[in-house]
Amino acid sequence: MPQQERARITRERVLEGAARVFARVGFAGASLSDITAEAGTSKGALYFHFTSKEHIARAIVDHEQNLAKESATTVIAAAASPLEAAMGLCGDFARLVASDPIIRAGVRLTSEAGEFDPPLTSPFEDWFIALEQLFSAAVATGQARADLDVPTFVRFAIPAFTGVQLVSGALTDYADFAQRVREMWLFLLPAVVAPERLGDVVAALDRVLPASA
Repeated sequence: MPQQERARITRERVLEGAARVFARVGFAGASLSDITAEAGTSKGALYFHFTSKEHIARAIVDHEQNLAKESATTVIAAAASPLEAAMGLCGDFARLVASDPIIRAGVRLTSEAGEFDPPLTSPFEDWFIALEQLFSAAVATGQARADLDVPTFVRFAIPAFTGVQLVSGALTDYADFAQRVREMWLFLLPAVVAPERLGDVVAALDRVLPASA
């Protein structure tokens, strides 16, 4: 096997092992010894690719963001309306967290943003930008209420979504994350959707986050 390919595989093993450790015990609870044991690599191999535990953690968050952005592009392209896209982004992310260890570790690390210097803020910023754009489009197209204060709503919705993540992770290891996201949207929609469009938007929610999600 060429040396470059071996190096790539080793780096992936370190990231995957670190993701499992971070998802299990968090950033503060993880040690480099834990990571190398989980990855089945030596510390020398780890230090060939990464300079510190924080370097590994930031690489995982970067990878998580890239995966989430790729998935978001697909979701938005397939959505029939801005609000279907917004709800679909949340539902798709919930499914990714439940199934992908890198995504799950990224979520855990982002929830511990204050452990890092500088703090991890870009994942939250990406969500704020995406939802503000989609809800602004929903207002412009008459899907959302004309008097909706989009920035204020988004400043509420993203922390609410983050809280759903934390509770689902703590209680069911994300097994019910998608269902909890559906319940969140069912609660929020009557407050933000134009009344005459509510039935259509709930039908869109059923498509992207069915009750059995």
